[in-house]
Amino acid sequence: MKAQLIYNPVAGLRDAEQDLQQAIAFLEGQGWEVRMRRTLGRGDAITYAREAAASGCDIVIAAGGDGTLGEVATGLVGTECLLGVLPVGTGNVWAHMVRLPVWSPTYRTALLDAARILVSGQQRLVDVGKAGERYFVLWCGIGFDAAVARTVEPHREIRRSLGNITYVVVALAQSLSMRGIRATVAVDGKAVRERVLMIVVSNARLYGPSWPLAPLAQLDDGLLEVYIFRGGSTLDLFRHFVTLLLGRHHQNPRVEWHRARTIEVRGERPLPVHLDGDPAGYTPVAISVVPRALRVILPEETAPSLFQGELAVEEEAPSLGARLAQYLAHQREYWRGEGERLRADLKRLGFPHGEDEA
Repeated sequence: MKAQLIYNPVAGLRDAEQDLQQAIAFLEGQGWEVRMRRTLGRGDAITYAREAAASGCDIVIAAGGDGTLGEVATGLVGTECLLGVLPVGTGNVWAHMVRLPVWSPTYRTALLDAARILVSGQQRLVDVGKAGERYFVLWCGIGFDAAVARTVEPHREIRRSLGNITYVVVALAQSLSMRGIRATVAVDGKAVRERVLMIVVSNARLYGPSWPLAPLAQLDDGLLEVYIFRGGSTLDLFRHFVTLLLGRHHQNPRVEWHRARTIEVRGERPLPVHLDGDPAGYTPVAISVVPRALRVILPEETAPSLFQGELAVEEEAPSLGARLAQYLAHQREYWRGEGERLRADLKRLGFPHGEDEA
């Protein structure tokens, strides 16, 4: 296998270079030819992926977060080149959804295990969404969440230090001044005019690592899930996120849900747009699904119900207590990792007994 690994060095909460080198060594031990390129800015992963496909690579490996995944997918749509993922981002929503190993202080071999999946996993064709000239694998967000992504984007160092807490803080701050905007939304040609806070067009089941936005979504059904969160005030916004956290948004009368092939959104004034978490301009925007346009490698453990022809049953949403416990466990592992990094820094600086003191 001729492979191009595209690494986003500013993704995630830590430097993953050493673990990636171990993963590369494993792949080379399997007879693969692997070349690594590091991105320097937005759009680089698209360019690198296109160049890799044009040069005859068999597989391009996205080593970054969901934004990096979306860019690599944009470069590979419509080609025969495979897409593999080594998750080193902050949210890693794709990895959580398809059950790829994700690194934590208690699971340090995750990237090596993910590399093993690249060799032994199953190949699938999946849909992608298209917005303008860009593609997305997970979602296109319009309105509030896109505004949060746009605010966080320039502050990469803060995001890398605080992880998902950065988004929570920014979201809370922006929610205090958020007001709904009148927008025309055309779903498969049928238009409605609503005052909206946020619109999410999803190809995926999860909205965050543990938030099941679209529990019946399938990756190859030729449809996108459309959620229109109506409202005009901060209180409406809080209600939406509470019902989403509880997994009850389908019962919320202020949420419209559709399945569609084409969606167009025009706001009374321009609304920000994001694709897979990366800012992507403003409305008006025309979105469509491109069926089975991307070839991916997935673990054998990926839920069969993510695909057509398999049983698509709605999995029971975890309770609020279970989700909070999962979040706290994630934060505990994160700060444990930060403590280990601090001890290592003190040792390098020559502090006597630095490890014990930390």
